Amino acid sequence: MTIASVLQGKGSAIETIAGDATVFDAVRRLGEKRIGALPVVDGGPIAGIMSERDVIYCLRSHGPEVLECPMSRIMSSPAVTIDSATEVLVALALMTQRRIRHLPVVDGGEIRGIVSIGDLVKHRMERIEAEAEAMRDYIQSA
Repeated sequence: MTIASVLQGKGSAIETIAGDATVFDAVRRLGEKRIGALPVVDGGPIAGIMSERDVIYCLRSHGPEVLECPMSRIMSSPAVTIDSATEVLVALALMTQRRIRHLPVVDGGEIRGIVSIGDLVKHRMERIEAEAEAMRDYIQSA
């Protein structure tokens, strides 16, 4: 199973933010959309990614004044990305290894979507359940 199949089920709608937007603008968007990360895009390829964790760490280190800073100051850059042909298990291993929870999907320099660890675990569990159901049906028909 590839990331393309996850995006097919999830959809490829993606929220992004500009590097000159403030951290407060990003926090507002995260809350409104109930999402955990925003890719930072400045009219071209992905420049970085900002997650809830990035905000928390910056608030801890620099205090509330960081909310007025531009995204480019706190984003993780370069962003760790995958392409839509990446296998789900490979993506899960990468997320575990790098201790990240969101992966932008980039094909040909263009963002095609974003997957979270929750999306991948859900997809994997659905596949396991479908395989188990197929096995039960096979055993019952024998």
